[in-house]
Amino acid sequence: MRGAVVHLSGGRFSPFAYVMPALSAEPRYAAYYSETFRPGGETRLERASITFGERDGAPFLHVHGTWIEADGRRRAGHLLPVEVVVAAPVRAEAWGTADAAWRVEPDAETNFPLFTPAGPGAGAPACLLLKIQPNEEIHAAIEAAARAHGLAAARVRGIGSIVRPAFADGRVIPTDASEVLIRDGTVRPGPDGGLVAHLDIAVVDVDGGIHEGVLRRGANAACITFELCLTAE
Repeated sequence: MRGAVVHLSGGRFSPFAYVMPALSAEPRYAAYYSETFRPGGETRLERASITFGERDGAPFLHVHGTWIEADGRRRAGHLLPVEVVVAAPVRAEAWGTADAAWRVEPDAETNFPLFTPAGPGAGAPACLLLKIQPNEEIHAAIEAAARAHGLAAARVRGIGSIVRPAFADGRVIPTDASEVLIRDGTVRPGPDGGLVAHLDIAVVDVDGGIHEGVLRRGANAACITFELCLTAE
């Protein structure tokens, strides 16, 4: 696999290190990261989603997750893989492709180096790597990509960030910076035959609050990026 998403569940880690979303003090960034947190003891993982690809010719990971720290606090955010060590077995499931790759490239719109799909564009791929740019509505982008690549139905997996996440139950989270993990995602034909994306997520805000549930279709714009893997059903 040159481009993939990996789901982790269970297990324990020590040491453990992560950052949370933060507002940017520099105008060249729409959002940034908090200081690095390094909780003591063992951290118990609930779940994590990893984008796997390459940076500067070497394997690279981008990881968002939720976990329980040794003091019992539940947290979420962006893990720092080079500082995180597995202390007890973790379940891992991967979906990916050897035909395309996730490659970290400079992104002129955000001023960040971001995972970007690279490789041939297959007409009807079994696994589609999709990057969503800032201010694109994520449901619409997923539906358009599935139509363009001939996916009649697909599972949607990955991570990203949303401006003011809006949930189907009416909640709107007033945070312009966030870290998102897709817990369950699909794109399938709706009642009228058109494709409809459905995304159940966990998102952490700049204060460390964790919010979970189904997103409202048509009301959620990407902040910095979304890195998605669509696998045909």
